[in-house]
Amino acid sequence: SFTMNTYLFVYDLMQFCGHSWIFTNMIIRFMSFGKDSLADTFYSIGLVMRLCQLLSILEILHILIGIDKSCLFPRFLQITERIIVLFVVINSQEEVQGKYVVCVLFFLWNLLDVVRYTYNMLARTGIYYLPLTWLNFSLCIPLYPLSVLAKAFAICVSLPYFESFGTYSIKLPLPFAFSIYFPYVLKMYLLVLFIGMCFIIQNLFSERKAHLGTGNIKKKRS
Repeated sequence: SFTMNTYLFVYDLMQFCGHSWIFTNMIIRFMSFGKDSLADTFYSIGLVMRLCQLLSILEILHILIGIDKSCLFPRFLQITERIIVLFVVINSQEEVQGKYVVCVLFFLWNLLDVVRYTYNMLARTGIYYLPLTWLNFSLCIPLYPLSVLAKAFAICVSLPYFESFGTYSIKLPLPFAFSIYFPYVLKMYLLVLFIGMCFIIQNLFSERKAHLGTGNIKKKRS
């Protein structure tokens, strides 16, 4: 247990360092260059962002092997949403990378993750700072739907480029005569995205109630 707890603490620390670097970099760049900094957000921090999101896949493994007690399905949905939007939609279309929605999306993701990994690190050591606990389980409720809207907007913006360039669209030769038109896949995924959002928001409210209930607050204070 001590070894696993140490490992999880190091994992949370790595994610905290990565996301806090991204978040701080975005703020400094905006304060220095204003709106001009928004267009090249992906080029400035995209590599670190991709590394952090790839690393987050380990969280699914943590739940599967039982060292993390979080619910699997909501976390799986959140991680796969980011992976699909970041790697499939944004990373594959250079024209989308310069859109302002990418900056908005990265800001929301990193704001949530800086708070979450800070809370997780302290929780591994048995420290429950009440304002941070409240922020961790409250901030995600309004910001997560906003991030879903930003993801959906990024997908909509990318559709003309997938249509014109034919990226990921597949047409198999005879005798199969089977084709996959990727813009249709993305349009169907939009529906999945919003259905998943309803489920995750319900789970976020349940987690907030479980951690911020009167009995739990008194226990953590004591």
